[in-house]
Amino acid sequence: MSERVNTAAMPPAEEKFGPEEFAALAGVSRETLARLKLYAGLLEEWNIRTNLVSKASLEDVWCRHFWDSAQLAPLIPKNAKSVVDLGSGAGFPGLVLAEILRERNLRVVLYEATAKKCRFLAEIAARLQLDVEIRNARIEDAKPEPFDVVVARACAPLSELIPYAQPFWDSGKIGLFLKGQNVEVELTEARKYWRIGETKHPSRSDPTGTILELTEMHRVGADRKRR
Repeated sequence: MSERVNTAAMPPAEEKFGPEEFAALAGVSRETLARLKLYAGLLEEWNIRTNLVSKASLEDVWCRHFWDSAQLAPLIPKNAKSVVDLGSGAGFPGLVLAEILRERNLRVVLYEATAKKCRFLAEIAARLQLDVEIRNARIEDAKPEPFDVVVARACAPLSELIPYAQPFWDSGKIGLFLKGQNVEVELTEARKYWRIGETKHPSRSDPTGTILELTEMHRVGADRKRR
């Protein structure tokens, strides 16, 4: 079973949350923080000409994007060897996890369908000297390939996300999906078609959010059909 996050630490509601506050909560080294600062600077530069994230979210980039992604790191099992990020966008959470967990030499694969976002991911990976695989492809077209951990953030409602995750899923593996305040509605809808084993972790970046940890996802009725 994976580690449990200490949910007591939350970003201050009214105080500025910047790189130093991020580093204190995430427990990253000065070297890691310096590389993530470079990442944040390039994100702001690229976002002027390429729509990577909303302009408003850049005003709170260290909480909204970096801390939101980094909070998944303690939930990655210590014996995990591979992580796949579905719909990586500007690299959240997959590229942030690759940086924070770089000493573990995880194989990290980022799926992103938009070519301009893939160019940004490649630029960040090169500048941070991260050995990640960037796949400019639609998730729906992916060939089955099991990973130890499947992550996703703002990718799709759960009833759509689970079928996307299935080709990357195997028994004993986990999914870590960042979800908003409608997580219960999404779970209710998904359970119409899927048998789900989940643990809900309160988000440490957003008091209305949830980290959904899935340890089981099987299509309802699939066992009976095989018989």
